[in-house]
Parts: sequence; structure tokens; C-alpha cells
Amino acid sequence: MSRLAGGLIDFSQPSLYLSALAIAFNPAFWNIVARNEYHNKTLTRFLNGNRLYGCYALAVTIFSLGLIRDALYERMLRHQTPLPTLHHPYVAYALLTLGNTLVLTSYYRLGITGTFLGDYFGILMDAPVTGFPFSVTAAPMYWGSTMSFLGTALLYGRVAGVLLTVEVACVYAVALKWEDPFTAEIYEKRERERGEKEEEKKEL
Repeated sequence: MSRLAGGLIDFSQPSLYLSALAIAFNPAFWNIVARNEYHNKTLTRFLNGNRLYGCYALAVTIFSLGLIRDALYERMLRHQTPLPTLHHPYVAYALLTLGNTLVLTSYYRLGITGTFLGDYFGILMDAPVTGFPFSVTAAPMYWGSTMSFLGTALLYGRVAGVLLTVEVACVYAVALKWEDPFTAEIYEKRERERGEKEEEKKEL
């Protein structure tokens, strides 16, 4: 068995690589699909021009992939060797509670279309959401999810879980670098178009 640091991480377990792959795949998938939708309207055209149904279809897909990712992560943890000094249930439950609070309140604030990239389908929000949890962090769903991964790792007492939590944080950080400027440009374009329409009305 191939192990690191005195047997703390078992690199011979396929579940470790499957979990790492799922963690990296999901954000890449939804960003690629959403960008394609913005430029080519693939899902909207497939669903007879209904962009709302297109967003719902992507939402179901992303949610399902998230469930698969989480199941693979838990399976990976069960295959790894526990480290008693890393088993901190109280800290774990605190992280899980806080992380899930950030995620669930983000869902509540944004709704389905706001959560699942509706702006790439042309379904834009009227104004930025500034209340909790967005008053705490600009990306509560990503960082709440990261906290939940770490909490689960500490609950199981697995070093591999901490390692993959670092991957989660890195993947989300890269995703934000890709998503934030593009999303900002979508809303800036709307404001420019609104301004142009107002100018046209004044001229009339």
C-alpha cells in the first residue's frame, strides 16, 4: 500500500482519486456549460426556447453531480486510515453547522435561478443581494461548502479529507476568478443597454 507520512494517507485507494476528480470536475462542468449557454443558447434551444427550463435543467444536473461528489467524498473517507488526534467532533459539527447555514441561506436569498447560473441564461436579478450571508462573504455557497468538507474530514478524523478540502478551496478560488468578472460583465452590459434605451427615449 502506498502511504504518506507514516500511513496518514493511503494513495493506493481508487476512491481518493475518484473523489478528487469529482471535486475538480463539477465547477469546470458548470462553468463550461454556462458559458456555452450564454454564447450559444444550447439548452434554451433544446428546450424549445424556454430559458427558464434550461436553467432548471442545469440546476438539476449540478445538484445531482453535487450529490455524487459528496457520496464519493464520504466513501473515500471511509477507505482511509483514521487519525485519532484529528478527530474533533465538536469542531466538526460547528463547521458543518456554519457551512450549511451559509449554503442554505444563500439558496434562500438567490432562489433557483440566482443560485444555478440563471444570469448566463439571461435571467438577471434586479439588484445585487447584500443581506446575510452575502454581508459576510461574497461567495457564501463556495466557502460554506468548503467548511462542510473540512468539518466532515474532522468528523471522520481523516488526513485525506483535509487534503481534499484544500483542493476544494483551490478549485473554488479558481472558479471565482473565472466567474466573477464574467458575471459582472453580464450585468454591466445590461446597464449599458438600459442607458442606451433611456437615451433613445429622451431623443424621441
